[in-house]
Amino acid sequence: MNRHALMITGAGGGVGRALLEAIDASTCRVVLVGRDMDRLKRAQAQAPDALETLVIEADVSHPDGAQAAVDEATTLLGVAPDQLAHCVGTTLLAPLHRTTDAQYRDCIAANLDSAFFTLRAWVQARLKAETTAGSAVLFASVVSEIGVSNHEAIAAAKGAIGSLVPAAAATYASQGIRVNGIAPGLTRTGATERLFGAKGAEEQINAQYPLGRYGAPGDQARAAAWLLSDAASWITGQILPVDGGFTAVRPMVRAR
Repeated sequence: MNRHALMITGAGGGVGRALLEAIDASTCRVVLVGRDMDRLKRAQAQAPDALETLVIEADVSHPDGAQAAVDEATTLLGVAPDQLAHCVGTTLLAPLHRTTDAQYRDCIAANLDSAFFTLRAWVQARLKAETTAGSAVLFASVVSEIGVSNHEAIAAAKGAIGSLVPAAAATYASQGIRVNGIAPGLTRTGATERLFGAKGAEEQINAQYPLGRYGAPGDQARAAAWLLSDAASWITGQILPVDGGFTAVRPMVRAR
């Protein structure tokens, strides 16, 4: 069985932490990357005992930070990571006419820029490796697939990631590099917790999903772990909706 070297960016967030539980600890060594060393240390402490983990503090929304993260991961692991799970991202709920320039720029940097720069640095490392094959997973969003009000900036950023995935997959398929994406529905993490604060909000959110509930970090993490794994070795260039049916199925509404 192949032993992989996985780099998780945004590893201090909910999905990044859940991925540590979803992957097979016996087949993987993991480098956790994020901007906050305290959060990384907490994620590392919560990882399964059998999983070998290392931590790197870096801001991958800038090209130098992304490159430094991949370079340091390669040094720590002794090999360039052959798997990448890019879990960095923020959400922004604001209508277009009320979105400030600063909000827009921050949204693009946190989502699209971080994905582009990290994937570029990782691919460059794979192309220099003795065996170039590898697998990467990025995160798009359901809001880039279907119109959802007040999501213009995040839809633009995530829509670009949805286009980046198949383009990169096409470019590097001949080197054995797979690039796939996940388009999550609303997933309850620290970044989205404020959406659940109002009275009745949780019930209203659940009602939007044909399967009757919003997403959990583990839903996304299990999908990412599978796409990264050898079990998905014939899959590339795909965006997998993990959204409780949100983009494909209309929930049945019963008259009261």
